Amino acid sequence: MLKSYLLLLSFWIIIPVQEPDMWQVLSEVGFETHPSREKGYEIDTPKFSKRLLSYQNKKVRIKGYLVPLTESGGKNQYMLSALPFNQCYFCGGAGPETIVELQTSQSIRFVTRQITMEGTLLLNDSDPDHHMYILKDARILD
Repeated sequence: MLKSYLLLLSFWIIIPVQEPDMWQVLSEVGFETHPSREKGYEIDTPKFSKRLLSYQNKKVRIKGYLVPLTESGGKNQYMLSALPFNQCYFCGGAGPETIVELQTSQSIRFVTRQITMEGTLLLNDSDPDHHMYILKDARILD
């Protein structure tokens, strides 16, 4: 009996934990249109799924393509895209759920391959000066 238990325990220990596909999780968003008194026109407000809300303020890893925003005048301003640069939200026809704002103190060298970022996921449904997905304290893992 003890041998069976130890065998089962050793099998359980070596099973890797499967991380969720964060881009799939981030796609679980809808939008509601509301008039904005401040702006004078209608704005779309994200409505996050229950599953997506469970990741609020949690540390996550996301693999994607770096989009530097140096032309906006800031240092270390980046977005992470689910799609390559020429197909991303800014250049192609992808939706806003395919991009994450990176808040980092790191200077990240631009590469065309996918990179993995880790940070705290913030879901933004109220500040129009920031994207609906923000990876706070983001750091590059590879």
